[in-house]
Amino acid sequence: MTATRTLVVKIGSSSVTTSAGTVDPAALAKVAAEVATQRAAGRRVVVVTSGAVAAGWTALAEGAERPGDLATLQAVAAVGQHHLMRAWSEAFETSGLLAGQVLLAPRDFVHRSQYLRARRTLERLLELGVVPVVNENDAVADEELRFGDNDRLAALVAHLVGADLLVLLTDTAGLFTGDPRSDEGASLIEEVVDIDQRLEAVAGGPGTAVGSGGMSSKLAAAKLAVWSGVEAVIADAARPAVLSDVADGRAGVGTRFRPRRDRLSARKLWIAFAVGAQGTLVVDDGARRALLDHGRSLLLAGVVDVQGSFGADDAVELAGTDGAVFAKGLARHAADVATAWAGRRSSELPDDLGATVVHRDDLVVLPERAPAAAGSEA
Repeated sequence: MTATRTLVVKIGSSSVTTSAGTVDPAALAKVAAEVATQRAAGRRVVVVTSGAVAAGWTALAEGAERPGDLATLQAVAAVGQHHLMRAWSEAFETSGLLAGQVLLAPRDFVHRSQYLRARRTLERLLELGVVPVVNENDAVADEELRFGDNDRLAALVAHLVGADLLVLLTDTAGLFTGDPRSDEGASLIEEVVDIDQRLEAVAGGPGTAVGSGGMSSKLAAAKLAVWSGVEAVIADAARPAVLSDVADGRAGVGTRFRPRRDRLSARKLWIAFAVGAQGTLVVDDGARRALLDHGRSLLLAGVVDVQGSFGADDAVELAGTDGAVFAKGLARHAADVATAWAGRRSSELPDDLGATVVHRDDLVVLPERAPAAAGSEA
């Protein structure tokens, strides 16, 4: 294992709040002290935190049932982000460090100019000796385009800053072969080389009431990380010296996911793993070969069926006539347009209608057939 130089540490809502849902200063102080230890060892650290909604609802209506509508949740997050950041600032100051707040949105990873701006900001904070504390900008997030949980955000941030290691801290010791709360025979999975469907089934569904993720969310983030060349570890936030043990590669600490050699760009990582598909384009065998073997764009001529309701720029899956999904991309035409002109050659299309339905720059071959090499830029 090579020496770790940059860590991204994500800590979930369940690990920064008490059982009553309030921000837990002791939990934050523990993480801050461990970050200070990593800094003293010469490592750069970025913290990705959850807990803004929990902190805001505590301030507004402690003990009341948490709201579920988006507008209220965004208002609560606006209140909570201030309280959460103040708690982090106090925790880091106690450990002799200065924290800097960075709020990110999905578009910061989709548009190259915003991606580069976000990277420059984080790099400069690290150069100045500041610990960046990152959260999603929940107060103004678009309902149709948001991370949904900070696990995926943390994986994208790890790619953004060129991290060697992503540490996903949670309230369990890692990924188990079963649910340890109900299965006495469940054992810790210490190392994962390939994330497959069986492993995803083991991860199950959502976690605690105060969070939006769960083990399945962390597994998805780990998958995103390893496909960007970043090693990932899911570990127990309450474990003493957990960051040191993980960064030093100590055996038996959490579940470690080995990175792939090939790296996808930030934009293609976003398309492949972070944005949900709104429909499916079924393509003929010739189009499938052109996409997989020659890196071509998908033309309307190669589409044999259109499934789902999607608009231009929405994500869609690409499947062969056997139904097997092999790629994902951003559609240039809405579903009704694609349906109307599917199978037509370029010469049969109106002059103002482009023949390309998914451009190769907006297309990602999914893991089973991922490209042998890819750029590392957005």
